[in-house]
Amino acid sequence: MNKNVLALWPELNWIKNDDLREKTAKTWEIALERSVLTVDDLNRIPFTLLCGPNLKVTFMDHKRSVVHIARDAAQKINEMYHGELTADMDVVIAGAILADVGKLLEYVLDENGKAVQGTYGKYLRHPFSGVSLAEECGVPAEVCHIIAAHAGEGNMVKRTTEAYIVHHADFMTFLPFKERLIV
Repeated sequence: MNKNVLALWPELNWIKNDDLREKTAKTWEIALERSVLTVDDLNRIPFTLLCGPNLKVTFMDHKRSVVHIARDAAQKINEMYHGELTADMDVVIAGAILADVGKLLEYVLDENGKAVQGTYGKYLRHPFSGVSLAEECGVPAEVCHIIAAHAGEGNMVKRTTEAYIVHHADFMTFLPFKERLIV
């Protein structure tokens, strides 16, 4: 496993299935190879382009928090729903780690080093490019479904339990920034 990817994602070690862990890491490796963004950029740029230039929450702050929230929610579902509603922990964790991997192809840096949507991203948003990268690495369909369904595009399909968990973990930590009232 690439040391840069493991440094970005220590949560990869939560994935118990060795094959899924490797495929998840490989997807990030390929995305980093093809992106103009570096590991340092991911720890510097704001997590969203929609909230203005002064946002202090970085891309990786948000991405990692989504993984933690999704994992914790899935654990509670598995503990408290008597087996009537279950979540595959490896699928949730891998899906949360990969949900925004396509942003590495969607974003570019302008002349001032600010992240902006590039030409590629104007045509293919990150759920599409993320699925493409993941499928190239052999990531299973149930995880690719999470990547595809985590954003607004997912409102057009029937989501799995795992996809709902990741979608809500992502949006509960995004919408308050996007929609906050200025008082």
